[in-house]
Amino acid sequence: MNRDKQIRVWLIGILVFAVLIFLLRSVLLPFVAGLAVAYFLDPLADRLEKWGTSRLWAVIWITLGFVLVMVLALLVLLPLINGQIADFVTNMPEYARSLVGKGRALLDNLVDVLGPDRMSDVTSSLEAAAGEATKWLGGLVNRVISGGAALINLMSVLVITPVIAFYMLRDWDVMVASIDRWLPRPYAPVIRAQMAEIDRTIAGFVRGQASVCLALGSFYAIGLTIGGLDLGLIVGMISGILSFIPYVGTITGFVVSMGLALAQFDSWIDTAIIAGIFVIGQMIEGNYLTPKLVGDRIGLHPVWVIFALLAGGGLFGFLGVLLAVPLAAVIGVLVRFFLGRYLNSPLYTGATPEAPAVTRAAPDDGAPR
Repeated sequence: MNRDKQIRVWLIGILVFAVLIFLLRSVLLPFVAGLAVAYFLDPLADRLEKWGTSRLWAVIWITLGFVLVMVLALLVLLPLINGQIADFVTNMPEYARSLVGKGRALLDNLVDVLGPDRMSDVTSSLEAAAGEATKWLGGLVNRVISGGAALINLMSVLVITPVIAFYMLRDWDVMVASIDRWLPRPYAPVIRAQMAEIDRTIAGFVRGQASVCLALGSFYAIGLTIGGLDLGLIVGMISGILSFIPYVGTITGFVVSMGLALAQFDSWIDTAIIAGIFVIGQMIEGNYLTPKLVGDRIGLHPVWVIFALLAGGGLFGFLGVLLAVPLAAVIGVLVRFFLGRYLNSPLYTGATPEAPAVTRAAPDDGAPR
């Protein structure tokens, strides 16, 4: 089989695989989630094996430990969350009156500064922009949450995912070895090298970003609770979870927290403390957490991550969100690989049997760069 036929076969295979993913997207969520869990826990299982534990018992111990941690977390957090929600519901009428009063005072000041006519134009523009933003966000959230059958997907994730994760984690090394045996022999070394780079990129980003989310969520939840903000624990945890989307977690948490603070506090000092918590959190993330835990070596630019998550959520719902970062990593690695091949090919250098390759000018020859 010549190279053109091989490329054609591979392209057809990739196309068929993509079509199957699209057609089966409504039932794939628990399998993708189980695969992700097994991928994250495989290094721990490998370490337990090195310590002399069999693969089966390593998976059993990991599963029991994971379930125990989740149960303990729920026992600790649920009463706190329950209490904050109850307090917020009780105080909601007072918060609404406070916001209305402050909003009227602000509008009166703006009318005095801008005048009635200009204020009317500003109000109309803000209402139109808010309506469009709400419609777009509502549509995106609806696609991510519904994506076909939200309740069935949720139940399948809760019930089926642990079972799938258990079996995938138990047979992970066997599956990897089987896939390796299926690789076309002439290209196996190159494919292995690219898969290793993809694994390094995904592991570096996802595991590092998970650590960042956990650290930020804990910091925001504790800080907002100590600052006296109602729903501070919930807002802090949500901000941490959303931090896997660059800047979105901090911005969302800041906006929600400032709205709650303006409704709850009469003193500007208390509101400034809530704002300061997010400023400090952003400084810690940008100067310490992300450089130390994620780093720049993974090759996933924040803009590329945001685009991948939005595109995945819009096309495939929550399943697309789970697949977005791995696919972004795969595409990034493959693009860098083919770009390297292109830069060393006659298509870039212009080398032919009759003419040598055109080399880049030396730094001191005055050529523009």
